[in-house]
Amino acid sequence: MQIYFKKEIGKEGEDIAVKYLKSNGYEIVDRNFYARQGEIDIIAKQNKEWVFIEVKTRTNDAFGRPIEAVDNTKQKHLIKAIKYYIYSNRIENECIRVDVIEVYKIGERHIINHIKQVI
Repeated sequence: MQIYFKKEIGKEGEDIAVKYLKSNGYEIVDRNFYARQGEIDIIAKQNKEWVFIEVKTRTNDAFGRPIEAVDNTKQKHLIKAIKYYIYSNRIENECIRVDVIEVYKIGERHIINHIKQVI
C-alpha cells in the first residue's frame, strides 16, 4: 500500500505542476518520458526555451525538502535522459534548462515552489 500511495501522491503532484505551468504560459510538450537512462516528469516550452522539469511532491518534510531528493545520482540520470530526449527528437541549437518543482500537499491545499535552472 505504501508504494501505491507514493505513486498516487507523485502523480497528483505532477498534475498540480502541469496546471501551474500552463497558467504561467508554458506549453506542455511531453510527460513521463521514459528512457533506459532515466525519466523526465515534464517537458515544456516557454517562449523558445525547452524546460525539463523534475517534480517532487511531499505531504510533510519528515524526509527533508523535496529538492534534496534531486541528489547527484538523480541529476546524472536526469541529464542522461535529457540528452537522449534531445538526440531522439533532433532538437538542435535550442536553449534548454532544468527545473525542479516542489509540491507540498497539505490536505486539499498545495504549495508550489518552482526552482529554475537547478543543473
